[in-house]
Amino acid sequence: MGLLSVRNRFIEKLRNFATLSDPAEAALEAATRNASKLPARRDLIREGDRPGPVFVVLDGWACRYKILPNGGRQILAYLMPGDCCDLHIGLLAEMDHGIQTITPAQVATISGGEMDSLLTDHRGFARAMYITQLVDEGTMRAWITSMGRRTSKERASHLLCELYLRARNIGLTDGIELVLPLSQIMLADSLGMTPVHLNRVLKELRLSGTIQLRRGSVAIVDPARLAQIAGFDENYLHRRLRPAIAG
Repeated sequence: MGLLSVRNRFIEKLRNFATLSDPAEAALEAATRNASKLPARRDLIREGDRPGPVFVVLDGWACRYKILPNGGRQILAYLMPGDCCDLHIGLLAEMDHGIQTITPAQVATISGGEMDSLLTDHRGFARAMYITQLVDEGTMRAWITSMGRRTSKERASHLLCELYLRARNIGLTDGIELVLPLSQIMLADSLGMTPVHLNRVLKELRLSGTIQLRRGSVAIVDPARLAQIAGFDENYLHRRLRPAIAG
């Protein structure tokens, strides 16, 4: 994923949820022009910090995470190119989780005041942003369901289905292979498993001919089988919405 790409994946993602007017797109281009190139494992904000701007990931991967009193980590969500964080986070007194880059990333910041103006001035943008928030909430509900009711094999399969579909939707892959910059420790931290147990689950999926694992990537060899194991229904990602009238 090159940091010098001229594509604005944030705008591309929003177009899936609403028709953006030319002035709205120009305003968004201007608002995200201040993007910074950040190294991997850089905290954008930490738990307990005072909330600041809205972060927009234009390139690279990041994650939301929480550190437990015993030092353990729970990963709460993965952020891909085009994703943004916490539309109304400025209403809170302090952060209840941290956000950190996973890979080198290009991240723009939009101040609370500027975001309020964008939402007020551009109806299509406001609609798209509210829908992205709803999709994020739907994704969180899917993760909660996995943690509470899915078996380890179903849980891992469901996450792989989700990450592959999200990546395909934004053009990060057009085949069966997905560059996956997540270590098994990170995957375990997002699935509520130990790395040893996750390794056994992934080995079972690999030996069944469902996936192939390589360093830094995963190939979904049998997507129908993987979705069947996971009980995966993409509805919570709400890709079927029709864009509304521009504004």
